[in-house]
Amino acid sequence: MAVDNLLGDFLKARRARVAPADVAVPVGGRRRVAGLRREELARLAGISEPYLVRLEQGVDRHPSPQVLDSLARALRLDADASAHLHALAHPGPVPPPRTEVSAEVHRLLDAWTDRPAYVRDRYFDVLAANKQARALAPMYEPGSNLVRAVFLDPASRRLFPDWAEVAAQTAAALRAEADPRDPRTAGLITELETDEEFRRLWMRHETRPARDELKRFTHPVVGSLALRRQALTVGGAEQQVIIVYQPTAGSPSEAALARLL
Repeated sequence: MAVDNLLGDFLKARRARVAPADVAVPVGGRRRVAGLRREELARLAGISEPYLVRLEQGVDRHPSPQVLDSLARALRLDADASAHLHALAHPGPVPPPRTEVSAEVHRLLDAWTDRPAYVRDRYFDVLAANKQARALAPMYEPGSNLVRAVFLDPASRRLFPDWAEVAAQTAAALRAEADPRDPRTAGLITELETDEEFRRLWMRHETRPARDELKRFTHPVVGSLALRRQALTVGGAEQQVIIVYQPTAGSPSEAALARLL
């Protein structure tokens, strides 16, 4: 995986995904490119085409925040993708990974006796998990990598009835949190690119951090579960995230989870 022109790759990928009709660009004659032409994006963003060429080719890698905001508007980026664009142009230092989970967090996980919960890091490695999470799926065992499990373990397609949606969300979350300048992250992405679906999703440059959402499971013992996922940042260890799954009170999923536990 090349990491020398991240900003340019992002701009080219997102330019290819903007339909001219969506931004009121007239379409006439044959078009040899998907999405917007360079001159069209430059005009919409209020910059010169030669400058856009320099950005896409990696000659200029640090445009001003004002230029980035204009490009984000022209590309119709949402808040997550816009923040990612700014981070690519002005990256901060790569913080060292923190793999130790505090005793307090371990006690918190164990206190949730009726809720699956685990801790992961920015590589999506599971660092700790309560027994409820481990009963929910083997991918939540400490030492597992969640992205690798979703794309490279066939069992994940049986676990998630909405696997295609889960895969897209997982790739977008990795894109939002990963720093390809980090050799370990680069190695993980290179490994995942052996999977055709990951490679297709990764090239879309979708960016969406993990958020609270409903996730459906098909468990081999208790059947269907619909659980609300909540993501909590660990104070003092910002690279660690606690994920907790909760059923709706009185729902069949709550009863199924109780049987599982």
